[in-house]
Amino acid sequence: MASTETDSAPTKPIRIETKAELDELVATHERVLLDIYTKGCTLCQSIEPVLGTVAKATDVTVVMVNPQTDMSIAETYTIRSVPTLLLFEDGDLVGRLDEGFQGAQAIIDFIDDPSEHGSDRLKSAEK
Repeated sequence: MASTETDSAPTKPIRIETKAELDELVATHERVLLDIYTKGCTLCQSIEPVLGTVAKATDVTVVMVNPQTDMSIAETYTIRSVPTLLLFEDGDLVGRLDEGFQGAQAIIDFIDDPSEHGSDRLKSAEK
């Protein structure tokens, strides 16, 4: 495959609407941080500018999705609360952060070492 702009991490979050779009991004980017949010969620609105900072400060592709546009996302990853952040590396889900609002440094720390943030919960999310 020829190198394109999608091979490098964008410096701002990408909004998607479907699991197919997510699957494509996970397949074409080495690391993807997925923010699962809902419209009207104040914590989700508060974390959005933080994710912009994270996108600029890291090599991670930051993606945002409202699971109400494709419920299979919520089902596949067992989403019980929002915001939920999922980290994918080389196509695999490696981390989950679902503890409400997080600042930029906390999210960067999660990206650097997802095992410190409850990745044992991944087993149920990968079913």
